[in-house]
Amino acid sequence: MTERFDCHYCKESLFGKKYILKEDSPYCVKCYENLYSNTCEECKKPIGADCKDLSYKDRHWHETCFHCFQCKNSLVDKPFAAKEEHLLCTDCYSNEYSSKCNECKKTIMPGTRKMEYKGNSWHETCFICYRCQQPIGTKSFIPKDNQNFCVPCYEKQFAMQCVQCKKAITTGGVTYREQPWHKECFVCTGCKKQLSGQRFTSRDEFAYCLSCFCNLYAKKCAGCTNPISGLGGTKYISFEERQWHNDCFNCKKCSLSLVGRGFLTERDDILCPECGKDI
Repeated sequence: MTERFDCHYCKESLFGKKYILKEDSPYCVKCYENLYSNTCEECKKPIGADCKDLSYKDRHWHETCFHCFQCKNSLVDKPFAAKEEHLLCTDCYSNEYSSKCNECKKTIMPGTRKMEYKGNSWHETCFICYRCQQPIGTKSFIPKDNQNFCVPCYEKQFAMQCVQCKKAITTGGVTYREQPWHKECFVCTGCKKQLSGQRFTSRDEFAYCLSCFCNLYAKKCAGCTNPISGLGGTKYISFEERQWHNDCFNCKKCSLSLVGRGFLTERDDILCPECGKDI
């Protein structure tokens, strides 16, 4: 007795007929297509067992239906791009959606490297230094007057040179006595601390922080012996080649402030008239 060989679904005999195996079970073509065939995105018909099924992101097409949404040219074995669920050949996609190179004005094709800066795009080979004409790529660059320069070319052509180290100043900088300095080069002549953003003064054209200037050059208060800077409106009293901070100009005996008052002297001391009346 001959063993039966039937369709797994409809049970009709498959002897002498075309069949398809799925998970080790045989199906007649009709049952297989009804049960398992994908529906074509374009024509909405089943993709039969004798047709090539082309798929992209869980969507399926007949080979003859797999074409550009716009120009209708076949996309089989060709690069394509997707936009709002539509498939487009690279030419149509580029014409509709791709950026234009800011230098050569040609389309930047999908899949090619491009450089972007402030809303503009360039082919990688078109994004070049205006001075040396070499591709900038991912290196640092400096824009000036709608042109882009690699850092070495910008420094040669435009950057001021620091009066201290003689190197180019590319960002920031300080101007002192109409000469440019790097912030890190503009330092106190005494302690070498940076002066940028700090109060400072000068002597003989050399810059000093207030602390060094006071320690080196300021007069000393006869009362507390600390420097009198005289900067920023600091008030002090001067008498016979001696100076006092306003707050230190007091009677030696009773500590009464003598600012704006009469006073007497006894050797190095100053006294109010009351304390000095017995001298």
